[in-house]
Amino acid sequence: MTTQTRIPPTELTGVFGTVVKIAARRMVGRVPDSMGVLAHHPALMRASMGIGRKIEALDELDENLASYAVMATAAYIGCSWCLDFNYYKAHNEGLDEAKARQVPVWREASVFSPLERDVMEYAEAMSQTPPAVTDELSAALLDELGPAALIELTAKIAFMNMSSRMNVALGIHSEGYADSCELPPLAMRATTTTDASPEAVGSAS
Repeated sequence: MTTQTRIPPTELTGVFGTVVKIAARRMVGRVPDSMGVLAHHPALMRASMGIGRKIEALDELDENLASYAVMATAAYIGCSWCLDFNYYKAHNEGLDEAKARQVPVWREASVFSPLERDVMEYAEAMSQTPPAVTDELSAALLDELGPAALIELTAKIAFMNMSSRMNVALGIHSEGYADSCELPPLAMRATTTTDASPEAVGSAS
């Protein structure tokens, strides 16, 4: 982790803590420091992980579209941990990591299809305050995806908003998952004085 979290991590203990540590080591090879922050409130940690697993297991939406949506959300909010972890996940799950690497600069990148661009535009529009989803964009996605997949897309973006905003507020930053498996760095988005969204950060941030 590149900077200290705003709440110092504590030890994961008890049966639940042991299960979480085993699962984390299987998934990423070690126990992330971020888990030590949430370990101060085991009930909240259990609830968040539970709903996260359930939402992630839904399968009405194409996996690549889901990956681009949650990464676009994380990039817009500025959660380097979420970007890094989801890029690492895309690599491990055999998704299109070349496209995933370009998500932070999707508006300028030429690799995305019109549907993929609509999905990421929807993710950013949902993440604004107040949300800025238009009838036109929603109707276009409904035609392309169908109602179940659009609802799932919306839920996955909403959950990433919760996770990203929690991490940013708690000072939880990237822990270098993508670096550890030697993935090329994420594309970086330049910021301007008129750009309201935060700079997207790469895996080493």
